[in-house]
Amino acid sequence: MDSVESPSNRTLHLLSLLQTGGEWSVVELAERLDASARTVRRDAQRLRDLGYDIHSRPGPGAGYRLRPGTKIPPLLLDADEVTTIITSLLVLETWSPEDPSAAVARGKLEQVLPPALRRRAAATALSTQILRADPAPVDWALAGLLADAVAQGARIAFDYTDQHGRETQRVIEPHRHFLRRSHWYVVGFDVDRDDWRLFRLDRIRSARTLPSTHAEREFPFASIESWLASDFGRAEQGADG
Repeated sequence: MDSVESPSNRTLHLLSLLQTGGEWSVVELAERLDASARTVRRDAQRLRDLGYDIHSRPGPGAGYRLRPGTKIPPLLLDADEVTTIITSLLVLETWSPEDPSAAVARGKLEQVLPPALRRRAAATALSTQILRADPAPVDWALAGLLADAVAQGARIAFDYTDQHGRETQRVIEPHRHFLRRSHWYVVGFDVDRDDWRLFRLDRIRSARTLPSTHAEREFPFASIESWLASDFGRAEQGADG
């Protein structure tokens, strides 16, 4: 019986073993992967289909090795996963035509894919038409800064202009940022106002990470959707435009 390891993880494990060099017998690989010999052969073929140059020796004591000099792409994706990623990047390219980040990322991804997956990526880009929605521009540097702050438990300070044109300086503990109705927002705990608030990313200026960290604060609602549906948990002035 094969292990409960997912097929993708098992195939990645097989690739890592072959990368160590030399020839591995099917029996050795089956033992290391806790899988049947048939599964090892199937996973080896999957790696070939992805563009890896794997040599097999048939007959008794059959084995596999990665040919010397094989250039290993840094990603292990299947065709459906490539289609998903390329389509997602096409959506971002269409919605934010002034920002080249998504197009640059797609180009870099295509460069590191093995030939079969590169063909799938090109086919997806050729056959997919994304209808232009209202633009949803986002400052990817700001999105990255927010992501790092969430992961590290850091606070963010920034200048903010609300929907009425009022300018304030804010310090928040960011929780999540998300796309809603053609605008990007961040939900965070406003330190000075001692409350959870919502901010539009395109109204944030001069954002910077503060040096200190804070203990993780639990979001007091079942989800962001439920918080928004409940008028920010209140009627307490939850949104700042």
